[in-house]
Amino acid sequence: MKKYSTFAGILVVISAILIIVSCTVYKVGIGKVSNRSELIEFEVTSGQTFSTIGQELKSKNLIKSEFFYKLYIKLYQVEGLQAGVYLLSENMGVEKIVQVLKEGSTYNPDTITITFREGMNMQQTAQVIAQNTNHTEEEVFELLADKEYITSLISQYWFLTDDILDSHIYYPLEGYLFPDTYQFLNQDVSIQEMFKTMLDQMEKKLNVIQPQIEASQYSIHEILTLASMIQSEGNNISDFEKMASVFLTRLDRNMRLQSCASAYYGDKKIMGQDDFDDSYLKQNAYNTYVLNALPIGPISNPGIDAIEAVLNPADTDYLYFASDKNMNVYFSKTLREHESTIAKLKESGNWYGS
Repeated sequence: MKKYSTFAGILVVISAILIIVSCTVYKVGIGKVSNRSELIEFEVTSGQTFSTIGQELKSKNLIKSEFFYKLYIKLYQVEGLQAGVYLLSENMGVEKIVQVLKEGSTYNPDTITITFREGMNMQQTAQVIAQNTNHTEEEVFELLADKEYITSLISQYWFLTDDILDSHIYYPLEGYLFPDTYQFLNQDVSIQEMFKTMLDQMEKKLNVIQPQIEASQYSIHEILTLASMIQSEGNNISDFEKMASVFLTRLDRNMRLQSCASAYYGDKKIMGQDDFDDSYLKQNAYNTYVLNALPIGPISNPGIDAIEAVLNPADTDYLYFASDKNMNVYFSKTLREHESTIAKLKESGNWYGS
């Protein structure tokens, strides 16, 4: 009896070891092939099943073992494979691959990805659209000049107001198209669809901070105008709140904002590409060297950090700042300090102006 108990105990131990080893081998067998994340096109044709694609998955090195792959789909009774082209990788493992295949293919080789950088103005936005789609820059500007279209957008988005209908504004959607990376179906995507996607993204961002916007002494149009100036003048997010402080303090003291970026925009030039010349002397609704107020509207499309900086400015004594050619910003409390900074930038060839 004692021998039997000992033998049974040994069998239990051996069985437990075999179970642990089997589970470990199974886990390894259905695990990822490697850490490579490079996407591989895998086509499933009509009539194929999860079972019949095992050999091809193995041949493309997407699974470690056809045996363990088939064991997995049998254990979990996986079925319902749909024809299509899928993007898979060696670092997915059987479980993830089966999940992707069960969801059905959404892959479209014609899909385009377009990045609209923070601080791009409408001229640059139109260029990017023309470079990536089957539309011209002229088509973009024609749509922006369509007052009926713009008015229809005002009725759809709470942050678009009649301010953008002012005849002195160059492009009514300037400042309102959220800069981000977007995917569109193909190069035939309409300009309206692109604008809608960007406006929808702006709405998502602004909805989060809407209570702060409504509590501000400035309108949403003025907030985006200030944010666009900050985005156009600076490059480092850490400077944004101090830049906002300068602009808001100058507004409170009835001082001209004297933003070089506004003068460039008013003269329809692009900062960093075109010569400054006498742009700061030009009379227009954007040049804050001649205006004793904000520009008539935004001068670029700001990101959320610049927008939030306007709502949460730093507490500083700065009244001036200057941006060099690398978009580094230098702050000063007095005009003498400011002029000294500009002189040094000119001497080093790191100043936009003459």
